[in-house]
Amino acid sequence: MAQKGVQLDRETFSCSICLDLLKDPVTTSCGHSYCMDCIQSHWDVEDCKKIYSCPECRKTFTPRPVLLKSTMLSDLVEELKKTGLQAAPADHCYARAEDVACDICTERKLKALKSCLVCLVSYCDQHLHPHYNSSAFEKHKLVEPSKKLQENICSYHNEVMKMFCCTDQQLICYLCSVDEHKGHDTVSAAAERTERQKKLQGSRQNIQQRIKDREKDVKLLQQQAEAINRSANKAVKDSGKIFTELIRLLEKRSSDVKQQVRSQQKREESRVRELQEKLEQEITELKRKDAELEKLSHTEDHSQFLHNYSSLSPLSQSTSSIDLHPRRYFEDVTAALSEVRDELQEVLREKRTIISGTDLAVLLPQPQPETRDDFLKYSCEITLDPNTAHTRLLLSEGNRKATITLDQQSYPSHPDRFTEWGQVLTRESLTGRCYWEVKWRADLVYISVAYKDISRARRPEICDFGYNDKSWALYCDYNSVKFWHNKVQTLVSGPPSSRIGVYLDHSAGSLSFYRVSETMTLLHRVQTTFTQPLYAGLMLHDLRDTAEFCKLN
Repeated sequence: MAQKGVQLDRETFSCSICLDLLKDPVTTSCGHSYCMDCIQSHWDVEDCKKIYSCPECRKTFTPRPVLLKSTMLSDLVEELKKTGLQAAPADHCYARAEDVACDICTERKLKALKSCLVCLVSYCDQHLHPHYNSSAFEKHKLVEPSKKLQENICSYHNEVMKMFCCTDQQLICYLCSVDEHKGHDTVSAAAERTERQKKLQGSRQNIQQRIKDREKDVKLLQQQAEAINRSANKAVKDSGKIFTELIRLLEKRSSDVKQQVRSQQKREESRVRELQEKLEQEITELKRKDAELEKLSHTEDHSQFLHNYSSLSPLSQSTSSIDLHPRRYFEDVTAALSEVRDELQEVLREKRTIISGTDLAVLLPQPQPETRDDFLKYSCEITLDPNTAHTRLLLSEGNRKATITLDQQSYPSHPDRFTEWGQVLTRESLTGRCYWEVKWRADLVYISVAYKDISRARRPEICDFGYNDKSWALYCDYNSVKFWHNKVQTLVSGPPSSRIGVYLDHSAGSLSFYRVSETMTLLHRVQTTFTQPLYAGLMLHDLRDTAEFCKLN
């Protein structure tokens, strides 16, 4: 109670203009008190009209009153401050422009605590008490404060709109239902609310499911980002080791080549010096012999000349002729190494192209298309390859349609031809993001994708679509849908469809099958890693079974 008294004093000694405690308080002749600056500022605005009013009671004054500070009131406010009275808190209980005001308050309106949908009135805490304490109000509906209560009133009849016209999809009052909405399908607003609440709940469940799906996708993306980081870090580490080993190998090879060149250099230099010494010895011997012959040639005594000539020693055998033509010596080494360098550069260039184009171009999975128009952006024209068709399959419609026939077709022998069941693959390979549709009419059909190297032999367990690790197949008959891969069967819920859409995101390893209608319904999705280009395939079983790749453009 003491706290409530302090609060009352706070409101009593507050200025209704600034909502704070009075400063230099003054009192008008009508008995209301204000801060001196607040009331003077208020009257300054009214100077142009020469009529001055009280903000509280709207009493007018002419001429402008001369106000004096109320000394007693000022002293009282100062005394209350000393006893613990402080400035009004920011969250004052009075309603501001953005708040819903109490409709019952007559002077300064308090914030509304609740609005009544029956009374169409908003109440503050004080005026709301009867709704809690009196049985007369127990059926009233209280809601959070609202400024839009008047929207519940019919603008024509000024009655509360408690009915809903399903024909015109709008709220109406009871008089509207017997007037301009007579004969329309009408229900109570509460009944329509209940019905729409169910739809809203369904929408919320759908949204919540989508949130869960997206959160799951986000988690998968986070895991993939972590896997990418791990893989990239390992690739950087491993590539550093490999290049270090490569550099070490090149340095070792460089050292070997230098050593071999120097060793060969020494051998060649030794050979040249040896030949040079022999030639120099031969030159010395020839010079000596030439001097002896010259001396003999000057002998005047004929007998002595002949005697000495006969005793001359024969010339020694001349050193073998030396090839003095220009030689390349070690230029061949340089040429050979240049050739190795060029070959290595070409290998590195090719590998760099492969690495930058695929290995390091990490592509995160793109969002799955949702509408048929989204899927059609990735549509591709594919045709069946006659060289792969079983001889009981008749291809038509520009090789887009396959039909099981009684007669053998006169296809030429070909190693790609299937010899077991009515199987056929497309001519075009599938990479990147692709979409196609298959329309079928058969007792059963397999709508498939496969690697080109799938077996063609007459052994069902290795060549049938879905019965090996090289193919993925959706099995459809008139009663059920199943998915097969590597002899493992997965049951697919939902009825079959005569038109199946197939969406492939090769780089992301995603393969999806859809029931095609106004909305695309996912039948089954595969998440794996494709190591080769894929080819679309069909397998038919009984006579007159047909399946066709649809034209989508």
